[in-house]
Amino acid sequence: MREQPNPADLLEWYDRHARIMPWRIGPADRANGDVSDPYRVWLSEIMLQQTTVAAVREYFLRFTERWPDVRALASAKDEDVMAQWAGLGYYARARNLLKCARAVVTDHDGQFPDTEEALLTLPGIGPYTAAAVASIAFDQQATVVDGNVERVMARLYDVHTPLPTAKKELTDLAAILTPPKRPGDYAQAVMDLGATICTPRNPACGICPWRTPCQARLAGTAAELPKKLPKKKKPVRFGTAYVARRVDGALLLERRPDKGLLGGMLGWPGSEWAEDDTPPHDAPIRAEWKTLNTEARHTFTHFHLRLKVQTALVPMDRHPKTGEFITADQFAADDLPSVMRKVFALIP
Repeated sequence: MREQPNPADLLEWYDRHARIMPWRIGPADRANGDVSDPYRVWLSEIMLQQTTVAAVREYFLRFTERWPDVRALASAKDEDVMAQWAGLGYYARARNLLKCARAVVTDHDGQFPDTEEALLTLPGIGPYTAAAVASIAFDQQATVVDGNVERVMARLYDVHTPLPTAKKELTDLAAILTPPKRPGDYAQAVMDLGATICTPRNPACGICPWRTPCQARLAGTAAELPKKLPKKKKPVRFGTAYVARRVDGALLLERRPDKGLLGGMLGWPGSEWAEDDTPPHDAPIRAEWKTLNTEARHTFTHFHLRLKVQTALVPMDRHPKTGEFITADQFAADDLPSVMRKVFALIP
């Protein structure tokens, strides 16, 4: 009979090798009586969605320095939060972040609910985030499954069903292993295992705390798991971005509608992003426009974008059809989303 994975073995490994993160209460701190702050757990989990730990770290530190608790964030101006989020991507997360913070303050007296069911009623919180906050912040026996956990489970049980078809099967397997004691530490331990040892390529099976019961290691299939269905080829969309600089140095910008891609973010006025390379629409201000001989390219989740860039210098008395001029001392390229930064970087 094959040896079954023991959560205690993983927790023992985690107690020695847990990654140090600014939002995490590590095993040593927890042993000294420190407890997780639900606000910091929630904020980090939202930021980490489809984003790496390395990319999130500095954003998290800036956010928590400026807005140290959920009440502070709830009272923040939308544009300030969107500016701080710029560059992190998936901007709907930032809009939902504010909605959720305000719901926690308005409907829950500033205290995050401590169950998955209640957390799921908050804006922007789905099954994964609800389980993560319930588990890590409140030590509830919730099953937390991200990409790292899926990979660990697929290898541990030698599951060859491709993702995303295998999601339920892998979640069920993860639920069986989730212990009633220290479930929050266990959830983080599995994620750490996937991030540091059971990595997508070249897993370090020789030092894995679950190497003995791992069925994929025994079968020699670890490196090929988890299997995934072929990805569809991303389409390409085209558009034009207009960068108008006034003679005093002010730049013409517009805030995008709240709904849709880059919703609520500042950016350059431009055309719709179309599937064919159509001629540009009406410029946002009357001027002698010049087209750069290069283009800005950016990749979103579902498509590649190619933007032609037109520039113009306009006099002080010229008024735009859309957007508004931002003076040079108020403009910060870091407040722009990545694709708009790429446009600005092309301006001579």
